[in-house]
Amino acid sequence: MKRLLALLATGASVVGLTALAGPPAQAATGCSVEYTVTSQWSGGFQAGVKVTNLGDPVSGWTLGFTMPDTGQKVVQGWNATWSQSGSAVTAGGVDWNRTLSTGASADLGFVGSFTGSNPAPASFALNGVTCTGSVTDPPTDPPTDPPATGTPVAVNGQLHVCGVHLCNQYDRPVQLRGMSTHGIQWFGQCYGDEALDALADDWKSDLLRVAMYVQEDGYETDPEGFTGQVNALVDEAEARGMYAVIDFHTLTPGDPNYNLDRAKTFFASVAARNADKKNVIYEIANEPNGVSWAAVKNYAEQVIPVIRAADPDAVVIVGTRGWSSLGVSDGSNESAVVDNPVNAANIMYAFHFYAASHKDAYRSTVSRAAAKLPLFVSEFGTVSATGGGAVDRASSTAWLDLLDQLKIGYANWTYSDADEGSAAFRPGTCNGTDYSGSGVLTESGALVKSRISTPDDFPTS
Repeated sequence: MKRLLALLATGASVVGLTALAGPPAQAATGCSVEYTVTSQWSGGFQAGVKVTNLGDPVSGWTLGFTMPDTGQKVVQGWNATWSQSGSAVTAGGVDWNRTLSTGASADLGFVGSFTGSNPAPASFALNGVTCTGSVTDPPTDPPTDPPATGTPVAVNGQLHVCGVHLCNQYDRPVQLRGMSTHGIQWFGQCYGDEALDALADDWKSDLLRVAMYVQEDGYETDPEGFTGQVNALVDEAEARGMYAVIDFHTLTPGDPNYNLDRAKTFFASVAARNADKKNVIYEIANEPNGVSWAAVKNYAEQVIPVIRAADPDAVVIVGTRGWSSLGVSDGSNESAVVDNPVNAANIMYAFHFYAASHKDAYRSTVSRAAAKLPLFVSEFGTVSATGGGAVDRASSTAWLDLLDQLKIGYANWTYSDADEGSAAFRPGTCNGTDYSGSGVLTESGALVKSRISTPDDFPTS
């Protein structure tokens, strides 16, 4: 797990983590460090730190270094417990990288701020032993290229998968951040012009996930009608420059093969109708559960060719076992998918989480899997897995920081006024026209809006 931790003031301590508990740290007899500033802007920068143990194996470690300028501060770090006192910074190993065998490395990173100059740190030491290695000073001047302007679709165009990332028309990794509808059979009043204008213009959402339930009074009751509703929302998203994730929202029964024929019919229709659009992403099975990865893979390898026959270029998101947890909720992990991936190109794998219920073990899985699989968090909540309860701000923030660092896109559940903790709006909001004011937002809505409305970083060169 690469858990992102915020710590923001000199002398502040990281809370909510017991990463340094366990066996006492052992002295390393040698180490090397590679420090690189990966980006810099006015008053801020992001840096990567790779530490390699050149001595005997260690079962606990702390990396220390000194900020040369008193104005330099660690603002937010990942893959370690970060703290700073004056100019002295320490990063301690966490559960997934605490043990370093001889020759093993840990990749850390942080976002920093500075008020004067920004020279590279000095005197890196692992468990008190001075490290060798390379330290690269940041550029004298921050980049001057202006940020890309325009809507998400206008800037990024047709998306595709490159390596483990979602990439834009310039073959550069991008992160899409947005919202999911609730079931359109229940909350259609939440997706009128005012609501979608607010989502695009005020929330600055990159995407709208259109959750079309198959059972529960959904698609199976009126295939033609629900297909029409989905297509209409795709058009509304396109008109506002947002991407649309077409979610075939299967939940009960948990085996997607139960709906295989319905899926083929539905995706043949929507793919043919939307093939010329650049804003469409297909999510073919929401949350497989009570079923093996082999069964999910079989389903995917029958549905994806149906989509490809009409729309060969669009990205397809494949649900994973254990309610799209890569198997963690079944007591497993990502290895089944890594060892036996879907036989198709230009696909991503879904991961879903609810912050109050799914914490360290789930974040650990995402961190490991993200190095091998293209992941998309097509649904997450700030509350418990039931969709209710209190917002877990600490876990939600740790999750969103992690997804930002890994450039994994996400859609929050839900852009609705459902009477539950996961809803972005207070009950009754969708009977009016205000979808942005603080008075209509729930605690979850305010938290998520504050994250997705920050400027996007869409590289174009």
